[in-house]
Amino acid sequence: MGPQSRDAWAQRLGAFRASPAAFLAGAEGEHLGRDLLSDLRSEKLSEPTKVSLLALSLEYPAQLWPDAPAAEAAATSLLDTLVLLPPRPSALRRPLLLATTTVLVAGGALGPSSGASGRLLPLLLGLASGRDVGRSFGPASEQRPLQATACECLRELESCQPGLLGGSLGPLRSLLGQGGPVQPLSLLLALALRHTLLVRGRSGAGLHSLLLAGVSSGGSAWDWTLAKGDARLQPQAPCWPTAEGEQGSAEGEPSSEDTQELRATVAQLLDASYLLTPVAQAQLLWLLGWALRGLRTQPPVLFKPQLVRLLGTAQLTLLHSILALKAAFGEALFTAQDEALLLRRLTLAAQHPSLPQPTHLFYLHCILTFPENWPLGPEGEEAAPLLLGPQLCGSLMPSLLHEPMALLARLHLLCLCCAEDEDEEKGRVQSPQRYLEELLAGLRQRAALEGGPRALAILCFQASYLVASCLAKQPAVVTPLIHGLAQLYQARPVLAPHFVDLLDQLGPELREPLRQVLRQEVVSRPVRDEALRWHLHVLAKVAGGDAQNATLSFLKAAAAHCTDWGLQQALLGVCRVLLQTSAGAGLADLLQVLARQLEDPDGRDHARLYYILLAHLAGPKLGMALGPSLAVPALASSLVAENQGFTATLMVQETPAPIQLSLGPQRAKGPFPVLQLQVETLEPVYSLELRFHVEGQLYGPLEAIHVPCLCPGRPAHPLSLSLQPRCPAPAQLDVQALFTTPAGLTCHACLPPLAVSFADLFLPFPQAPKGAESNFFEELWDSCLPKGAESRVWCPLGPQSLETLVARHLGPFVVVAQPPTSYHIAVRLPPDSMLLLRLEMARGDGVPVALRTDDWAVLPLAGDYLRGLSAC
Repeated sequence: MGPQSRDAWAQRLGAFRASPAAFLAGAEGEHLGRDLLSDLRSEKLSEPTKVSLLALSLEYPAQLWPDAPAAEAAATSLLDTLVLLPPRPSALRRPLLLATTTVLVAGGALGPSSGASGRLLPLLLGLASGRDVGRSFGPASEQRPLQATACECLRELESCQPGLLGGSLGPLRSLLGQGGPVQPLSLLLALALRHTLLVRGRSGAGLHSLLLAGVSSGGSAWDWTLAKGDARLQPQAPCWPTAEGEQGSAEGEPSSEDTQELRATVAQLLDASYLLTPVAQAQLLWLLGWALRGLRTQPPVLFKPQLVRLLGTAQLTLLHSILALKAAFGEALFTAQDEALLLRRLTLAAQHPSLPQPTHLFYLHCILTFPENWPLGPEGEEAAPLLLGPQLCGSLMPSLLHEPMALLARLHLLCLCCAEDEDEEKGRVQSPQRYLEELLAGLRQRAALEGGPRALAILCFQASYLVASCLAKQPAVVTPLIHGLAQLYQARPVLAPHFVDLLDQLGPELREPLRQVLRQEVVSRPVRDEALRWHLHVLAKVAGGDAQNATLSFLKAAAAHCTDWGLQQALLGVCRVLLQTSAGAGLADLLQVLARQLEDPDGRDHARLYYILLAHLAGPKLGMALGPSLAVPALASSLVAENQGFTATLMVQETPAPIQLSLGPQRAKGPFPVLQLQVETLEPVYSLELRFHVEGQLYGPLEAIHVPCLCPGRPAHPLSLSLQPRCPAPAQLDVQALFTTPAGLTCHACLPPLAVSFADLFLPFPQAPKGAESNFFEELWDSCLPKGAESRVWCPLGPQSLETLVARHLGPFVVVAQPPTSYHIAVRLPPDSMLLLRLEMARGDGVPVALRTDDWAVLPLAGDYLRGLSAC
């Protein structure tokens, strides 16, 4: 096939991007990678079209060339295309470099044994160093972009193979002062330096020699022995490792000469960092900080000049890198004045009125996680004072007008101030604690509005949980909070689910006081139909402990109002909780009343069961009987929830298949193809139902097969499965089995899929009258054209003769036979196609086959079938 046009490629690439897996599985996707590489050298395609082809190889390299040999061949072809480009300016050189690097890495072909790797690495290093690598790399105006692209490709290779460029530290360092592209060179050198420091203990190579090595040094510029893909070297996100992990990665500290050269290299990188974009500066600082953090001989004072420059930055990425350096080095880099200045900078920035919401939240998060804002020392000892004092925090007080996320973040800051200012601000009118109480009261007032938005209630409970978590040890804050929540429930019982969630999240020191207050609030209120459901919901969470008489009295009064099934189940749920706390005679009387009074029979049965359990089981056994099952999840309602065995009997169980299903010998007859299935079982099964399904629209619906009984060791009759193909194509049948075990359980299992081959669809034509076979075949042969298709195929015979091959595979379909030289074969393909074969005299190890069909789509299937007969 010749080169395709631009429009043809546009349609082909559009179909591929719509569904890569489906496209590659079809006929057009079989040679997509090969056609792409071939058309990159075509003179008929424009450069923009070729760039779009290279973009596809950058996005989907693993799909186009999935294994290492294919990736190696593709990378070699891309390199050849790059070399063959004319010396004029071209937009293809940079995409070709990127595509070659991506294909080698994604296909797993990068390595010392790869010829493409051996060609690519010297080429990239030569381009990065600005050396003349040949006339194919265009004019001088294109060299600087190529140099930057080569650095990016080398950085990708170094990221995937840490330590690969350890021998290139000296050349890369020398390039920084020679007018090359500063940003890609700086990031490449920083990454290679970091990896070399981490693997230096294994390599035994000194940093001094590596950092001073020139371009013409005798050693190799890359070292595959270091590039072993250490998992600890892979992360490229700014998260600092533990000091122990870093110390374990380097065996020993560098010598004085190594230290001197390392300091000079880091200083050189930092001095040129102001020329980089903010994102690149942040990446550079992280790489150098990671590399130096584990070296005791390298104090972080090298970062001090950059710290002075960056403390006033307005770029969030650079601010994030400053905080990362602070987390890494702490007081070794930041003085008390630096910390105070940085915190004041964050606080003032967070107050800017025109900040976008994400930026505002970022500043607040930085303040919250600032190390000096958290008291130090173990519990019970005096903690270090907070740098975030009332003066700074006063400008960040939360307000009801703030967005929910901003309000919660500012509320967290206010809790920090309250924890620090407990004694000093006691007598002030505008103390943080007083402001906190007023804010929580305002949140509860908004949440108590009848018919108010759900978001206001959620915000109120989020704020309450935050305050309870931060100030759990301060009764002056916790006590008003608990009573305020009780008043909120009194005003709006419909918030009961939120109260239950809050009780689940609180610690034990706050959960018990809130339980007592809510229980008192519920049982002291009159029973009302509209709020009874929520009262029972809360009571199921807070019942138990002391004062159970009041709880039982409330339940007896509520029983008369529980008229529907849901209320009765909620009432019985509270009784179940009381059962586990041994409520005694009062509960027994209540259960007897419920067993007679409830209208629903399910509720009466529940009450009667609970009474029997209470009367006959002691406390520990009663708790075990009512506790959740560890084997099967308990059902939500009805008496079936009390009997897990009965529940399992009623449910269909997922189980491994004890049944083996295989294809038996096929019999070609009838209007449709029929599969003969052999079934065996490893254990007795009853009422077996086999269900079959084919994805897509290839076949019509398949009937299920029923078998009354199967026993191991007892041969079963073959099962017949009739197929209804809508087109003559092979398929895969998904099989599911539904059966009953001897224990009475109904089980479901998925069996391995069954493959329906092209030959399984063969059906014979009706037998022609005796003596008219040749004319019958010729009429069929002539009827295939012109609407059908014709082809010739070479059919290998292997060790068997032509007569043996026909008898074994095509015997039922022979119309005219002149053994052993000629056979005319007619195959009917459902639903309405045919395949005709003329097998001529065998020649050597094969036989030429002429074939015709009235359906052109059958040709590739027939060709594959004939070529594979010798292997069957």
